[in-house]
Amino acid sequence: MKSISVIILVVFSFCSSAQDTTSIDTVLIQLSGVVIGESDLEPLPYTTIFDKTQRHGVIADYYGFFSLVTYPGDTIFFSYYGHKTSTYIVPDSLGDNRYSIIHMMQKDTVNLPAVTVYPWPSREDFARAFIEMDPYEDALRRAQRQLSGESLAFIAAKLEGDASLSYTNARNQAYTQLYTNGQLPVNNLLNPYSWAKLIKDWKAGKLSKQ
Repeated sequence: MKSISVIILVVFSFCSSAQDTTSIDTVLIQLSGVVIGESDLEPLPYTTIFDKTQRHGVIADYYGFFSLVTYPGDTIFFSYYGHKTSTYIVPDSLGDNRYSIIHMMQKDTVNLPAVTVYPWPSREDFARAFIEMDPYEDALRRAQRQLSGESLAFIAAKLEGDASLSYTNARNQAYTQLYTNGQLPVNNLLNPYSWAKLIKDWKAGKLSKQ
């Protein structure tokens, strides 16, 4: 009699465990989907999806795709930088254990009041700076003054010649000696082309400007 009772108890335990497993299998839902922005419908990569009910979550991939195991009625939180945190409740009337969604998120825009920034602490400082302002001293004129012939010549006189400049100077002198080998050195005072250019520049007024 005891053996029959033990067998019945084992069979009942096995049936109850099988029923529990079946109920668990049927109640689990594989929730999958894509997270996109509401304004441009672009995927939101690496969005955080958190199941508040079961206390576990996942992170979407680069294309905004995610997949996690939930139960019917679970509350899902979606969080993404620059967007409002939104929620989604898993339906409890699904006929299948797989469910796909497209979840849209809104941008979190904060409108701040307009602020005008002035470089002077008071009206008196602004009036004094306006009166003492030099309208002819701007960045363009300072750059032109720094790039003038006198400034560049002054800077060049302070710089020491490097190897390339020394080589170029020595090469030009060698070429000049080869060009005038066995002849008198070239003298521009006897060059008619130089005199013609000088007279042309003088008539054009270029010499007075220099």
